[in-house]
Amino acid sequence: MASIEDWGRSQTLHRLAKQLEFYKPPSAPDKSEDDNEGDTSVNSGISFNSLAVGNEECSCVKLRLRERRAAVLICIFEGAEGELRVILTRRSMNLASHPGDVALPGGKMEKEDADESATALREAMEEIGLDPSLVQVVAKLECFMSQHLVTVVPVIGLVARIEDFKPVLNADEVDAIFDVPLEMFLKNDNHRFEEREWMGCKYILHLFDFESEQGPFLIWGLTASILIRVAAVIYQQPPLFQGHSLPDFQELQKALHSVHNVDVT
Repeated sequence: MASIEDWGRSQTLHRLAKQLEFYKPPSAPDKSEDDNEGDTSVNSGISFNSLAVGNEECSCVKLRLRERRAAVLICIFEGAEGELRVILTRRSMNLASHPGDVALPGGKMEKEDADESATALREAMEEIGLDPSLVQVVAKLECFMSQHLVTVVPVIGLVARIEDFKPVLNADEVDAIFDVPLEMFLKNDNHRFEEREWMGCKYILHLFDFESEQGPFLIWGLTASILIRVAAVIYQQPPLFQGHSLPDFQELQKALHSVHNVDVT
């Protein structure tokens, strides 16, 4: 884990770390703030952290929750012009799921992982060779839901000594690594959307086109949604492309979750 001395290298990252120090994700729609304390899951109705480990049945439930839970690392560093940049990858074409898609380093929780931060750091090390000692985890955002109903937790990590990061790609999982300015996920430039349908409900899909020295990349779907939220939290402003009549996929999930939990008694 990066040490506090490393922040002397970047006042920008130091300020960001202080800004996110007390960040708390919004509560789930059907819970009060008190009810949500210690609960890091969405849509499960079960407090992930409060399951009794000594109880065999609860341990089984906890294991099932882990099997449907994942974490991704939002790895942020300061660019040459003082801008915040985030590391992305392109998934290998050999993968069974989402081959060739742009993604954040991450994956499903393993039983050995202490928490979502451990998952994100482990996966980043396995996929791109990012040493966890270079990363300072500063916050976790609210859970996101994939279309396969996997709960995904974004973990924000800052890298002050980016020059010490020497990427080593796992060819079985990743075929490219690149970085983009975080602020682009709040702007209209390079942003477009498409209307899609899931389980009979229409929603909008965010897409961002990015040109790099390695060629063009398309950032879309869950990755785009997570980065829009990360940028909004860090820059403390909403994206400029708000105002569409349809929800995005995460807003759709929240609406369906609220309807499912309406008390009709």
